[in-house]
Amino acid sequence: MGGNPRVGSSPTFGIIDSKLKLVLVPGCVAVAQRTLDPLAQVRILARQPTKIRKSKTRTIMEKVKHVTIYTDGACLGNPGPGGYGAILLYQGHKKELSGGYRKTTNNRMEIMAAIAGLETLKEKCQVTLYSDSEYLVKAMSRGWAQKWRANGWKRNKREKALNPDFWERLLQLCEYHGVQFSWVKGHAGTPENIRCDELAMQAAQQPNLPVDEGYIQEPQVKAT
Repeated sequence: MGGNPRVGSSPTFGIIDSKLKLVLVPGCVAVAQRTLDPLAQVRILARQPTKIRKSKTRTIMEKVKHVTIYTDGACLGNPGPGGYGAILLYQGHKKELSGGYRKTTNNRMEIMAAIAGLETLKEKCQVTLYSDSEYLVKAMSRGWAQKWRANGWKRNKREKALNPDFWERLLQLCEYHGVQFSWVKGHAGTPENIRCDELAMQAAQQPNLPVDEGYIQEPQVKAT
């Protein structure tokens, strides 16, 4: 099993290429450009009067796909062989994906699971992403990862922020999609969480896993 996500052939998360059209926004000059994705339109409308903004935003957001993603990471030894799993849910459709590396850490696999899930989406979406990793959820929902990046990938003057390669990929995906990170208690009966754990463990045990090029062997300090 490789490091890239294994996904099915379902067209559920596909995209229709945008075409050039005349974009009309109240109070703005009409310009010919590629069709703006819904989330970009919402950002433009933020400059409009409240009544117009609320009405237009409601209409636009109804067109955005709302996707639910469950993720989990696992590592045999920490560091050791690791795997990640993700489940994408959209309007009754489900897609599972997984992958792994021969030597990595549990925290890296938790981040990679989120990356893999979001990279599967082929157009901008509103996403609710569930993970049992407090490290992942707090770093993203509380803005820690953004601060680490702004500080040159340092948690403070003395300590480096670990896993900057994966954090950078995840931050870029979250700048593209609208993502809400939510914590779910692990091994507490949530079917999707249990299944993601199974996918991650199975992936970690596969032979001939690829090298995690970004892994640096050093203690995984607790995120604060």
